[in-house]
Amino acid sequence: MANDISPPRQARQVVMAAISVLAILAAIAALSANVVITMRDAANSIDENRSLDAVASAVSSIKKRMSVTVRDNAIWDDAYAAVGSAETQAWIDDNWGTTSEDYPLYDGVVVLDPKGRQVSAYLKGKAFDALKAFGPNFADQASDASSHPSTNAHVGFFALSGEITMASTLAIQPYYGKPPTPLYTLTFFKTLTPDYIGTIADDFQVKGLTLGKDRLAGQLDFALLATDGAELGHLNWPKLEPGTAVYSRVFPQLVILAILFAIFVMLVIFHSRLELRRESARAAKATREATHDQLTGLLNRAGFIHAITHAPAGSIVHLIDLDGFKAVNDAWGHAVGDQLIRLVGQTLGAVHERVFAIARMGGDEFALIHPDEVDAEAVGSRIVHLLKQPFAIEGRTVEVGASVGFTALTADQPALEVVRRADVALYHAKESGRGQTSAYCLELDLERENMADAERRLKAAIGNDEIGVVFQPLTAAASGKIIGVEALARWSPPTGPVSPEVFIPLAERSGLIDQLSHKVFQTALQAVRDWPELDLSLNVSPLQLCNPNFADEIKHLLTSQNFDPHRLILEVTEGVFISKPDRAQRSITALHAIGVRFAMDDFGTGHASIGTLRQFGFDKVKIDRSLISGGNDAILRATIQLAAALDIPVTAEGIETDEQAHFARDAGCELLQGYLIGKPMSLAMLKERLEPPPPAVKRA
Repeated sequence: MANDISPPRQARQVVMAAISVLAILAAIAALSANVVITMRDAANSIDENRSLDAVASAVSSIKKRMSVTVRDNAIWDDAYAAVGSAETQAWIDDNWGTTSEDYPLYDGVVVLDPKGRQVSAYLKGKAFDALKAFGPNFADQASDASSHPSTNAHVGFFALSGEITMASTLAIQPYYGKPPTPLYTLTFFKTLTPDYIGTIADDFQVKGLTLGKDRLAGQLDFALLATDGAELGHLNWPKLEPGTAVYSRVFPQLVILAILFAIFVMLVIFHSRLELRRESARAAKATREATHDQLTGLLNRAGFIHAITHAPAGSIVHLIDLDGFKAVNDAWGHAVGDQLIRLVGQTLGAVHERVFAIARMGGDEFALIHPDEVDAEAVGSRIVHLLKQPFAIEGRTVEVGASVGFTALTADQPALEVVRRADVALYHAKESGRGQTSAYCLELDLERENMADAERRLKAAIGNDEIGVVFQPLTAAASGKIIGVEALARWSPPTGPVSPEVFIPLAERSGLIDQLSHKVFQTALQAVRDWPELDLSLNVSPLQLCNPNFADEIKHLLTSQNFDPHRLILEVTEGVFISKPDRAQRSITALHAIGVRFAMDDFGTGHASIGTLRQFGFDKVKIDRSLISGGNDAILRATIQLAAALDIPVTAEGIETDEQAHFARDAGCELLQGYLIGKPMSLAMLKERLEPPPPAVKRA
């Protein structure tokens, strides 16, 4: 691939780059200007809204103040008793009339009788005709207050002698009781003089607030409406426009920024030419980095995909996965692991002289391509052989293995499909026991599709409660009494029963084991909860026991089902203790603390020893059925004595004949389980075993 850029092309690229950058910078400048203007206008708008809210609050406040004043005087037993009496006029004059001459809360007072006729009215201490001065709207307000007495005053704005006046009206009424209506009314009014408006402006921080008949151009305003909705006047005040003030203050700095921006544009144009010259050199380096693995120098995944697209039809693509590489990393550290990866890459280069592409696909996975004339099986076998040899790294002897899957490249096949097919073959090789070579065939795809379909059906079965639970009794060897049951999962779809030996491993591989076990555990706990003398044994997958949340999930299940933890026995196989002993120990310790017991299942068939039983604190062991049916009595007795030496009760499973039961009992087994004792049975059948029907009544 040529990396040189011709001068004309370079010039065009410079121009295009400059135009692009200038366009972006112009857009940035326009957006920046728009942001500044928007912020200015937004600040002005926010202040205007604040100012309008302040004036509205001021008007509401003076209305409320006047309402409180008239309520304090109208709801008054003395006032109620005085109006309508012979002393009405004198009482009003003494209490309200003379007070209005120089009182800050109101300028005048009006008292009307229940028929709306003026009893007395004062303006600044002097009598006047209120009904004539205020007009018919005032009479309507007073009539409404007289006919519908309440503690809430009627407040409105009126024109009085060319000035706007606020009047608050309330029925005169006793403090307690509900007098007959209509009632006398009391009205206090306050003229909105310039001094009063000035006081409002100071109290509510509204600078320049004035009252006029009309709106003032360029100012904010608040309309004062009469009780009939007509405009009486407007409160006007100037806009502060803080956004504009700030904008004016920073405008010189914005001009400087614009100049600097122009200088920056010129610098961008200048440096773009320099950068383009460097780009040619970087392009070659970037191309290699994009297509090669930094650790080994081999092609990476992208480079290998590119190599497949240019490989001739019929070429053979191998995928190689190291077996045991994680153990090397865990044991010796990543530095040794990296060195091992480099050595593997070098080793693959010596597989065959016709290999024309080698890649590290990622992690511990490699790939290579060779022509179809070379025997693919032989190449695969040689890869396995070479990578099985020990590697010497920093004075250590490191051993790994490899599994290989390969497929042939056809002319019309996408590169990713080629890799997928090789990966399917690799997966089959690893499933076959590792250290194997496998060729792709359509049957492998069909097998994976069937596996995926089985996983989907199992997931649906779990979600639809199609997984059943059966119970197999465990009896005391000495008395024959049922003292426990083992819960076993069963799946019987319409197509026919599926063996647990099939669907349990399927659940483990597909990540469904936790959901499956939760269903089984919950069903089993509910089923035997009401037999307090009965122990319940449940099988636990190694994957579950190593799950950090397993102990908490079991505790939650026991609590939710109100099940005594001391009745629960979890059966585990020894495999988990070999692979991840620390995680298993944490789960066992946590559940032991609440009383849950553990049994070593299939004891005597693997590597479990006295050390294992002691280390993990097993409460029971179950002798595998193969020892019971194998006929080697000496091995069976030795296995039982091994457990007896640790004072651990032994359960013999797979008991099918009386002879086996008799031998297991004599050998020291405390519990028996098997078809002779009872086959796995439904809950209903278990109830019949545990609760036999009463004997028939004999007839005379």
